[in-house]
Amino acid sequence: MSRTNAIITGIGGYVPDYILTNEELSRLVDTNDEWIMTRVGIKERRILVEEGLGTSYMARKAAKQLMKKTGTDPDSIDALIVATSTADYKFPSTASIVLGKLGLKNAYAYDFWAACCGFLYALDQAAMMIQSGRMKKIIVIGADKMSSVTDYKDRQTCPLFGDGAAAVLVEATEEENVGVQDSYFRCDGKGLPFLHMKAGGSVSPPSHFTVDHRLHYLYQEGRTVFRYAVTNMSEDCALIAERNHLDKDNIRFVVPHQANMRIIEAVAKRLDLSMDQVMVNIEHYGNTSAATIPLALWEHEHLLKKGDNLILTAFGAGFVHGASYLKWAYDGEQNA
Repeated sequence: MSRTNAIITGIGGYVPDYILTNEELSRLVDTNDEWIMTRVGIKERRILVEEGLGTSYMARKAAKQLMKKTGTDPDSIDALIVATSTADYKFPSTASIVLGKLGLKNAYAYDFWAACCGFLYALDQAAMMIQSGRMKKIIVIGADKMSSVTDYKDRQTCPLFGDGAAAVLVEATEEENVGVQDSYFRCDGKGLPFLHMKAGGSVSPPSHFTVDHRLHYLYQEGRTVFRYAVTNMSEDCALIAERNHLDKDNIRFVVPHQANMRIIEAVAKRLDLSMDQVMVNIEHYGNTSAATIPLALWEHEHLLKKGDNLILTAFGAGFVHGASYLKWAYDGEQNA
């Protein structure tokens, strides 16, 4: 009896037009291009500056491009999942807004919240939904407007983040040896003190005090987060590689969360890979949280060939982390 596999059949992406450079940042806080490039490897980031536009706008743009590229009938979509930490509103879900704008009449939608691991986790969930046989086509979007939670008076964190979105179409196939093959996910729960937003949730609702004390911005203890990210992403990739008999000779690309260039290099070193085998776009987009991995796939789609072995890995607030192994299902040049 054949097994239903879940494959990515197309990618769409969107980044805002406005480019925030290191030179411009240096006029806002005490920093400079050399300091930022040396520590995190980011040259510029895209920022959604238009008033009244949020994460759903970018997610919708990415999904519309995806559907146009793949010629997908909106009525054929069974579900839409938006991975984000910067929802338009506390409720309704950002996914419901995107679904409405796209006119998906036969789908249900929900947000998936797993910080920078959001897309990775949502993709795996979509794959399991496909593999169960209950669904045939699911759109998974990673989207974040990180500028909305970035404190541009904090020189440690404001150079890191940008805005963007990317979407993939996940479909069912009876073809063997393609699609999502394996995943390893964990959460140790130790991350709260080191990476969080202090106010805005049920523990500390918005108030004059929280606004006056700038508590609605991302807070991060960079050294601790860096250490955990390097360790977990490297070990997760090594585990996935070992149990699927992958090595430097048969891994086409590792697709890491784009948080810090030094983290990315450490993951490559652990797997004994050259940087030519690592998808990197952090220099131009910065850390777009749940959008980093699908944006990297979107930019590098033209390089992918059917049968390529990819390892996707991420680490985020919580601390959530993990890695997935997928075997690419189409020649990227045909869709790029």
